[in-house]
Amino acid sequence: MAAQSPQLAARRSRFVVVGGGIAGVTCAERLATEFPSDDILLVTASPLIKAVTNFKQVSRTLEEFDVEEQASSILEKRYPNIKVIQSGVKQLKSEEHKIITEAGQEYVYEKVCLCAGARPKLITERNPFVLGIRDTDSAAEFQKHLARAKRITIVGNGGIALELVYEIEGCEVIWAIKDKAIGNTFFDAGAAEFLIPKLSAMKPEPPIACKRTKYTTAGGIPGSEIEQSAAANPGEIGSALGPDWHEGLCLKGAKELSHKVHIESLCEVKKIYLWEEFQQSEKVSLAFPRVQPDERNAEMDEERWPVYVELTSGKIYGCNFIVSATGVVPNVQPFLDGNNFVLGEDGGLTVDKYMHTSLPDIYAAGDICTTSWEPSPVWQQMRLWTQARQMGWYAAKCMAADTLGEPTDMDFCFELFAHVTKFFNYKVVLLGKYNAQGLGSDHELMLRCTKGQEYVKVVMQNGRMLGAVLIGETDLEETFENLILNQMDLSRYGEDLLDPRIDIEDYFD
Repeated sequence: MAAQSPQLAARRSRFVVVGGGIAGVTCAERLATEFPSDDILLVTASPLIKAVTNFKQVSRTLEEFDVEEQASSILEKRYPNIKVIQSGVKQLKSEEHKIITEAGQEYVYEKVCLCAGARPKLITERNPFVLGIRDTDSAAEFQKHLARAKRITIVGNGGIALELVYEIEGCEVIWAIKDKAIGNTFFDAGAAEFLIPKLSAMKPEPPIACKRTKYTTAGGIPGSEIEQSAAANPGEIGSALGPDWHEGLCLKGAKELSHKVHIESLCEVKKIYLWEEFQQSEKVSLAFPRVQPDERNAEMDEERWPVYVELTSGKIYGCNFIVSATGVVPNVQPFLDGNNFVLGEDGGLTVDKYMHTSLPDIYAAGDICTTSWEPSPVWQQMRLWTQARQMGWYAAKCMAADTLGEPTDMDFCFELFAHVTKFFNYKVVLLGKYNAQGLGSDHELMLRCTKGQEYVKVVMQNGRMLGAVLIGETDLEETFENLILNQMDLSRYGEDLLDPRIDIEDYFD
């Protein structure tokens, strides 16, 4: 009988970071700079890491950047003291200050930062016709399915759903949302109305070359290190997609048509049937609506589909597959066994204002964590790329300060919620309590809208600006950011605040 291979000796490191997404990589990079003579171990299940590139500080709190997928060797070249361990975490032994990887290797740490992100919250598990989109592999899988599809159903109303319905061509799209208006996470009904015409408008020609190199785990160089690792770990959760993940993907279905989106609002998925189950149910499915139909003139569907979706509104549609874009849940599972973490209401690891969890020497950043400090009146946590980068950077700063016995001030990025992105090819800037979050009825809204060009909404309370939504090239973000941060009394300006004939910047710069 062959002797068992001996357990590899535990490797010791001052700092270990778990997760190769934006939070984890940003945290490891900052630690590597702060402690150039220490090895920083970055443990990640994915063969690719997410690097922030083309970073630009747009204003005091607003930042823009690209997210680039890179082979981990590129990160190690840039920071020689970062060592990437490609393996998932099997167990965290907090009392022993030790993590054990899926590969069976043990790593003893002085301080660890958990940045394992989140996983898609699927409407149903283990159904081959229900896809979640979270990482590069799932995006590539979606693209493969879409190429053969004539109709799909998208369930959800967040960022990924918004991007998909706009980008997809050559395929009918049934879009099921539980809210009254699209993009409820980011917009009010007015902004949704402003954006809706874009769903049927011609899209601008895409740029000929994608602005960055893209790496994919599925289509890497045949036989390459990346491809082999991906094949070896097909079920691993990769880190979240970057802000323009759909660039470079051909999101085209099997039909010769452009945009064809039908929105079913105020409903959720009641039941999913496979073809045989649907036949036995003797229920009736509807054809793709030509116009917004009511129940009386809805046409029956003659086509046979692999999967059918019954909505709580009573309507049933057949399709080739369903995209579940209904948000994410913090990926805490690998770390809970044997550890008494305090969890937030949303299931994330609670962190204090120094990104410290409830257990000694364990920090967390990005989608996996839930902030528990009393936030600034105009900041809230949202699981977005910008906050993942900020939290990763700040967690490393706190780990370094604690190690060196130095004090830490709360980072300025937590003073004001600020996010810039793109939806339906419009620049979108969200500031402060942009949707009047937590303000009840004690607020008023001011609006300015130029159809097809810009949409400006500000949230006011007692004459002070608390939030704003800017869609289009408004050039107002810096001025509004200052007005929210300064809490200047704006009562005397009244409606003039948004009068396009008045150069508001002259007032306040």
